[in-house]
Amino acid sequence: MSLDSTGGLPDAFRTPGSSSFVDFLAAHAPHALPGAPTSGAVPQLAHATTIVALEVDGGVVMAGDRRATAGAAIAHREMQKVFDADEFSAVGIAGTAGLAIELVRLFQLELEHYEKIEGTLLSFDGKANRLATLVRSQLGLAMQGLAVVPLLAGYDVDEDRGRICSYDVTGGRYDEREHHCVGSGAVFARGALKKLWRPGLTADEGVRVAVEALFDAADDDSATAGPDTVRRIWPVVATVTETGYRRVGDDVLAATVAAVLDRRAEEARR
Repeated sequence: MSLDSTGGLPDAFRTPGSSSFVDFLAAHAPHALPGAPTSGAVPQLAHATTIVALEVDGGVVMAGDRRATAGAAIAHREMQKVFDADEFSAVGIAGTAGLAIELVRLFQLELEHYEKIEGTLLSFDGKANRLATLVRSQLGLAMQGLAVVPLLAGYDVDEDRGRICSYDVTGGRYDEREHHCVGSGAVFARGALKKLWRPGLTADEGVRVAVEALFDAADDDSATAGPDTVRRIWPVVATVTETGYRRVGDDVLAATVAAVLDRRAEEARR
């Protein structure tokens, strides 16, 4: 950002405009938006997987493993893939890691900007549509193999329930029922969710189901990491209810993982 001749902010920052931060960037600093085309061969970049989300009584639970891969190599063991979008929503990312994190940060700014301009939180449908627009802006990169696929979940204040939205690389938005997952381990996590999910799960029970689903995904997908009890690296798990976004503590996850391992070890001995 450059200052004007008086040393103050440029007119663009002092002129009332849209409540969309993305529209503001598009008008005054389009180079700062993600989605600029690249040229030449695409390098081997880190990719993020796997994200699961499920409806629970009074909200949702979202969880993501911590592994990022670059080809056959582990690029990072402690990557965060689940973030708070605002007070009542969470977003998880799968796909090209660097672009995905950039998209999440822009989405967070978009929601914060709207709240400051309008003086109220954007509705859940509004958030879902704004995220669809951001994903669509990445289409040029997706066609070059640099896809970003988010998963949005949150508590709908207007409808008093948890909701989940998935997306495709073109920005298509789809409302999901009960549970959903994205990423390379999604097909394996989905099997666990189908078996373990039931109506009326409490938030604590939902955390257990999410951890079980990630266990199953890691068992069959090399790009997905299970909980690492040696390094004490746990999945990132969050609940979103009428009280807002809350990341589950590592002490709770350690106990949950221990219980899951004990049960599975007992079943293996039978």
